[in-house]
Amino acid sequence: MEDEKLEKLQMSRHSLSHVLAKAIKNVYGKENVKLAIGPAIDNGFYYDFDMPSISPDDFEKIEKEMKAIINKNEEFKREEISKEQALKMFEGEPYKIELINDLPEGETISVYYLGDDFVDLCRGPHVSNTSKLQSYAYKINRVSGAYWRGDEHNKMLQRVYVYAFADKKQLADYINMIEEAKKRDHNKVGRELEYFTTVDYIGQGLPIMLPRGAKTIQIMQRFVEDEEERRGYLLTKTPFMSKNDLFKISGHWDHYKESMFVLGDEKKDKEVFCLRPMTCPFQYQAYLNRPRSYRDLPMRLAETSTLFRNEASGECHGLIRVRQFTISEGHLMVRPDQLEDEFKGCLDLATYMLKTLGLYEDVSFRFSKWDENNKDKYIGSKQEWERVQGEMRRILNDLKIDYFEADGEAAFYGPKLDIQIKNVHGKEDTIITIQIDFQIAERFGMFYTDENGEKKLPYIIHRTSIGCYERTLAYLLEKYAGALPLWLCAEQVRVMNISEASEYYANEIYKKLQSYNIRCTIDVRNEKIGYKIREAATTKIPYMIIVGDGEKENGTISIRGRGNKSASGLKLDDFIARLNKEIAEKKI
Repeated sequence: MEDEKLEKLQMSRHSLSHVLAKAIKNVYGKENVKLAIGPAIDNGFYYDFDMPSISPDDFEKIEKEMKAIINKNEEFKREEISKEQALKMFEGEPYKIELINDLPEGETISVYYLGDDFVDLCRGPHVSNTSKLQSYAYKINRVSGAYWRGDEHNKMLQRVYVYAFADKKQLADYINMIEEAKKRDHNKVGRELEYFTTVDYIGQGLPIMLPRGAKTIQIMQRFVEDEEERRGYLLTKTPFMSKNDLFKISGHWDHYKESMFVLGDEKKDKEVFCLRPMTCPFQYQAYLNRPRSYRDLPMRLAETSTLFRNEASGECHGLIRVRQFTISEGHLMVRPDQLEDEFKGCLDLATYMLKTLGLYEDVSFRFSKWDENNKDKYIGSKQEWERVQGEMRRILNDLKIDYFEADGEAAFYGPKLDIQIKNVHGKEDTIITIQIDFQIAERFGMFYTDENGEKKLPYIIHRTSIGCYERTLAYLLEKYAGALPLWLCAEQVRVMNISEASEYYANEIYKKLQSYNIRCTIDVRNEKIGYKIREAATTKIPYMIIVGDGEKENGTISIRGRGNKSASGLKLDDFIARLNKEIAEKKI
């Protein structure tokens, strides 16, 4: 039933996109508007137009015209035509002509009329009549630029996004959710709370971590490195760059070069270097440092790695998609009989991290496979891929993971488990990945000697334990709307005095908190206490300690927590014990 409702909703949204296209033509003049495409999406639909600039001031006028079209009870009529008829019908519509010419020979071409004065190239389906759309609620959200067919070499079109839902209540609920999401957007929260900034003349995707953000990442990094060491990982530290010879051996030069920052030109320079986009071929050298036997395995190597990837400027987004980032990267060389247990250990570590951060309930699991119809994207034979993917599927099923499968999302050397998470706007990204590599060990000659004295190749597990620190921080800022758990906060307590007479007492408290490694600051400015409290509250500090003459005389403190929770007459030692317990338990 839910599937039927969704199918009906998407059909109605797509029908509304045709209503929008007709309304735009009516408002701006048919001769001034060229049509591109208008699909339904999760929250409504969009349509791309080649036309004069659309002003937000015109949104109401366009919506009014859409309503007028709907109220005319116009029919959607399907007609199947030949390619020659289609080319003639859409003369003057260059984007439709291009789509028609790209259709395979012999494919049925269908068009839909909306009334007698509008026709669009479309597979459908649509509602039978616009009267079926009268109960639907819609609202133009925004207009943005979009390259035709997503190619930056093509013309920039105007993409009109429209929210569309089955009724007014659903639309209102969704808009309220979006407004709340905007408040939580890490790009807004992170900048306002001074976690990070970006600078145009430094470049897209190259955020500057400010002291608050840098400290939070340092806290996470120390937590991760300590936990990895506890689980038997060995730390490495490898170069930020290499000659491209390394990436030719690994296969990245042939399969990943477009995403790398290359320093030099093979045609001109004796040596060409690359900034590393991943750590694996560097870490393999620790394994290759001396001959290995089956007793050396599993070998678990970990590194806090700064990586560089040449993302397109338009793809860069705050801390979620960047060109330079730091990751908790690790590689495990394992025997075949160790593969399942070590994979399970990697997942257990990732799960522990996500639960500790409070993000686990927000994730989903994707089994990312190769696409056998795009073999050039991968190395290895079909038989090898099917064997290893079957092995990975068995492991995932044994672990009772609720996952979905996705073709074409594997690494070029093997399948992977991607732990997916959505930002506040619903866009999904990978936060943690665990990959099974069954090919690159051979390229580097990473043999080990088994118990019979024979040379064998290990499996390699590529994994992260917390993912990219910048991306993880972005999701934390959105999850908690900037009010991070105490143990992650760069500033856990701020001490402030009410009067000049209590300044010395405030300093004593501050020094004692520091001696217990509580991250704290002090505000003894000659300002009214209300002003100090309001200013501190905007930074979302977990606790404020407020002291005046009464606290000084009694040797106590008053505290104010987030959400205006307050208490007075507390002993400092009791409060410190409470803080340390909350920090040690990593409460969320």
